[in-house]
Amino acid sequence: MTLLKNEGKPCQLSLVAPLSGMLLSIEESADPVFAGRLIGDGVAINPTDSVVLAPCAGTISQLHDSKHAVAIKTDSGVEVLIHVGIDTVVLRGEGFETNVKIGDKVSVGQELLSFDPEFVGAKAASLQTAMMITTGETGVVVNPRTEVKAGQDTVFAIGAEPEKQMSTESKYSRQDSITLTEDFVLKNPLGLHARPSATLIQIIKRFNSEVMILNKDNGKESKANSLTALMGLQTVLGSNLQITVTGPDAKDAMEAVLDGFRSGLGEEVSDVLPSADEAMEEEAPLLGPVEGSDGRLPGVKAAPGMAIGKLHHLIHELPDYPEEGVGVSDELGQLDYGIQKAQESLQQLVTKMEADHVGGHAEVFVAHQQLLEDPAISERARELIESGKSAMWAWHRSFLAEADEMRKLDNPMLAARAIDVEDVGLRVLRYLMGVEGGTDQLPENTILCLEDITPSEVVTLDRKRVIGIVTLHGGATSHAAILAGSLNIPYLVNVPASVRQYENGTDVILNTNKGYMLVNPTQEEIARTVARQERAAAEHEAALKVADQPAVTLDGHHVEIAANIANQDDAEKAVKMGAEAVGLLRSEFLYMERATEPSMDEQVKAYEGILGAMGKDRPVIIRTLDVGGDKPLAYLPLPREENPFLGERGVRIGINRPAMLRKQVRAILKAAHAGHARIMFPMISSLDEFRAVKKLVLEEQEKAGVTVEVGIMIEVPSAALLADHFAKEVDFFSIGTNDLTQYTLAVDRGHPKLAARIDGLHPAVLRLIDMTVKAANKEGKWTGICGSLASDPNAVPILVGLGVQELSISVPAIPVVKARVRSLNYEQCQSLAREALTLDSVEDVRRLTA
Repeated sequence: MTLLKNEGKPCQLSLVAPLSGMLLSIEESADPVFAGRLIGDGVAINPTDSVVLAPCAGTISQLHDSKHAVAIKTDSGVEVLIHVGIDTVVLRGEGFETNVKIGDKVSVGQELLSFDPEFVGAKAASLQTAMMITTGETGVVVNPRTEVKAGQDTVFAIGAEPEKQMSTESKYSRQDSITLTEDFVLKNPLGLHARPSATLIQIIKRFNSEVMILNKDNGKESKANSLTALMGLQTVLGSNLQITVTGPDAKDAMEAVLDGFRSGLGEEVSDVLPSADEAMEEEAPLLGPVEGSDGRLPGVKAAPGMAIGKLHHLIHELPDYPEEGVGVSDELGQLDYGIQKAQESLQQLVTKMEADHVGGHAEVFVAHQQLLEDPAISERARELIESGKSAMWAWHRSFLAEADEMRKLDNPMLAARAIDVEDVGLRVLRYLMGVEGGTDQLPENTILCLEDITPSEVVTLDRKRVIGIVTLHGGATSHAAILAGSLNIPYLVNVPASVRQYENGTDVILNTNKGYMLVNPTQEEIARTVARQERAAAEHEAALKVADQPAVTLDGHHVEIAANIANQDDAEKAVKMGAEAVGLLRSEFLYMERATEPSMDEQVKAYEGILGAMGKDRPVIIRTLDVGGDKPLAYLPLPREENPFLGERGVRIGINRPAMLRKQVRAILKAAHAGHARIMFPMISSLDEFRAVKKLVLEEQEKAGVTVEVGIMIEVPSAALLADHFAKEVDFFSIGTNDLTQYTLAVDRGHPKLAARIDGLHPAVLRLIDMTVKAANKEGKWTGICGSLASDPNAVPILVGLGVQELSISVPAIPVVKARVRSLNYEQCQSLAREALTLDSVEDVRRLTA
């Protein structure tokens, strides 16, 4: 903050230009509301650039949903609003990008937002930008009508402290005060944005009464004398407002405020809002399962499986605890005790996981131990204790605040880890309270229903009692989901809230593979499910006995059955289960959950271990780093993207960061002596991408004197459509049906409502697979499938019939899929595949293979 001199008096605050351009006084603004100082004193700038910088240091106090306006509040309480363009609110954010969020601390010159000047300039009335003081201070424009430089030149100086006015409260004390309340339905098309809010404030200034406005739709309430507070109500057309006026002239003030609202507060509004009769009727979706129509509650598979049991709701409730502490030293001692006990219990969890043969996932709880050592939570708690608070109160507030901050982060991986912070925090809090958080009192055959579930709750479940999990929230790729899958606990996320209407003890069938939970099933439905489970168990037992035998059809056609793995432990299990190869090694296991990129030695050692475990006769396809989208890296900063699944992910990471890709390729080539290594690139969408990365591989192969096969994943429709061209240049194809289906059908496979429509047996996907296989065969190349479709019992005959030569699947499914192939006749599979390609719906294909 710079102090300037104005007529011999020090200024309170100086503001630098938020944009470069021609500086004008606010009276010269092209917007009459701004020019009339209805919002406040300030300046206008005709910009020559398009990145808005912070004119002062402070905290982001407001960020309009349309991204065209941002406010900063200084430590001294002065609030500065920057409004880009005139009538830009109607663009609803199109053409704008924000770099900050509410609550962020910013410094002078920091980037706040940017805009596309060509797009916004063509759509808006003007690009002229106003910077105004919304808290009533006035100041002096520094060197008006000059060219100013953003972030450098001072453009506005706030002068001496404004004359203190008598507060409304003190005015009330001299006169009788009354309170009036009225409801009003907002008719402004874009809600209370800057212009109508400023007009409302001017109306209120004429009276000695205080006006409060409550948005009844979201519960937000504020005084009506602050522009940013009014905008913070987040109103829209049709918002139900409650207006409360308190003061000696409340009657006149209320009438003036209502007249202002009725007239639109300076905007053109409709006199008639849609009536209740005209409101859109609620109808069931035209496609897909209808929630509860047949007792089925849809969800998204987080861990596979099927279970029959009784619903049991678990709602986390903690006992009350005192806010005030009994003594600082005693409370600090209690906090240290709770943290120490939590550390010990986490170590016990790691030991338990190793005993349960899921020690490979213990890093989740090692990370929890590190979180307990993080001073961010404990120091905040200690400060609260030293101010007189109890250890329980201070710790609870501290870890919830830390979790909330993480949820607001742009990095989706870090934001998703808020549940880990809460998990650790609750562990300590329970020790401080002396309460247990276990589920050992649950009845047998429990299908557990929670809002969400933490990783440690999954690990500590009594699996003799809990046979399935459903949650209203959560992620299909969360730590909890990964652990549930490792422990063979079926887990369904994003189940509708209507599940709460069913009482504890309600009979349910959980089928996460199909993405639903069936409530109150009939005895016939239960019997069918039991029969399926028994049949599957018997088939699995029989398949295990001959798992080492090759997968050869009844008429002599061999299909290679490979494993999808993520580490050496998986590789060793795959060999025991009869895997003939590794069709997909997810190399990102080396890169995730760490602070730095893995070293060359780390990578070489890991690859050598996996190749050695598989042996020289079992090829291992190593997919190069596949992150971005739903798999960000903490140490790899990626720009915030509107749609990360269509952005910088997969091979695009390596193309844009060749040093990282080159290091991985070198490590693979250096480790290749230990077995039979292949390299595969993910998310290839065009030939120039493949040629660029293959050139890098060829360069490294020449240096190392080692040659390996190089292939690509077919998971983008463009790659399948160009398969005839790719086949001339690759050594093999591996079809990633999960992403190929997602991109072909334009459906996010994690979407809570649409994920059920994701099905790799969709005829469009089958045609892309057929196109890919034929292109490969023509050039003497082979095609595999490494998506989940490869382990679908109904899909295997069609995939074999289409000519797919390798099916790469999860390790536990290997024996069953091998047995399935042995039961098939290749000629019949070919006939089945040809017929499937003629069908026009998933349902018809499924009926064909049932």
